[in-house]
Amino acid sequence: MQHANRSTFIKEKAFELGFLSCGIAKAELLDEESVHLKQWLDQNYHGEMHYMANHFDKRVNPTSLVPGAKSVIALAYSYYNPTQQTDKEAPKLSMYAYGKDYHKVVRKKLNLLFDAIKSEFGDISGRVFVDSAPVMERDWAKRSGIGWIGKNTLLIHPKKGSFFFLAEIILDLDLDYDDPISDYCGTCTRCIDACPTDAIDTNGYLMDGSKCISYLTIELKEDIPETFKSKMDNWMFGCDICQQVCPWNRFSVPHTESEFAPKTELLSLTKEEWQKMDEETFAALFEGSAVKRTKYEGLKRNIDFLKEEGSDL
Repeated sequence: MQHANRSTFIKEKAFELGFLSCGIAKAELLDEESVHLKQWLDQNYHGEMHYMANHFDKRVNPTSLVPGAKSVIALAYSYYNPTQQTDKEAPKLSMYAYGKDYHKVVRKKLNLLFDAIKSEFGDISGRVFVDSAPVMERDWAKRSGIGWIGKNTLLIHPKKGSFFFLAEIILDLDLDYDDPISDYCGTCTRCIDACPTDAIDTNGYLMDGSKCISYLTIELKEDIPETFKSKMDNWMFGCDICQQVCPWNRFSVPHTESEFAPKTELLSLTKEEWQKMDEETFAALFEGSAVKRTKYEGLKRNIDFLKEEGSDL
């Protein structure tokens, strides 16, 4: 089968499984991207995410993850849900965490796609990834043409926005490769202007991860620094601000993944109920959720910080 026909088969199967986008890039050393990553690490923009400095070679060289790798299949899976929490004064939860843990949901789809590829093309080697290994996901997605990396440092598609998860299959199969698309951020600075912690560089395209609300509410294990009081915009887990203000997200379409549907009680909790939540309620409410990553103590810390900072809580 010709490379182009192979690629067509893979993309059709990906869409059949519910993926929003699928692009393919040649598996090769990420030269320019490795320079940017080193500079970002040298500036300590990763904060306490020490794992970001580990396995540098694997991050920039796909053959370190899959010996003999020829291609990187980059995929996007939508989680966009316009439904909002009922109580406008309740602490906010990032949209991606409304439903089941995306790692498990998307990985199932990836495994089905990879199984289909192996069934169609025979004995091939490869691995699937969903934010689960040292893979530079946005860079591969950019190289594969499923979006550009915007000023908010997230991948953006001109017709599908940015509310989607990224995933990859790295395999030792030659395929037809896609070209990157243009950057359409233009002179827009909405994400930069809207970020309450000034995490995004004034020129865009550079994020100080240690200032990002998502980092502060999820990755940071110590107390949130006092310097961020009155700057959290009522977010208790993650943050969607730079996506909410992005004009390209007017094209986002609600997902159709039943496992991402939020529990009714999750959206209906009042601010008082969030404040008084006990560990048993937390365990029941977030069973199988990505929110479990921060644990009860972490979410409680975040809610308490919002109370103390004088927010609407």
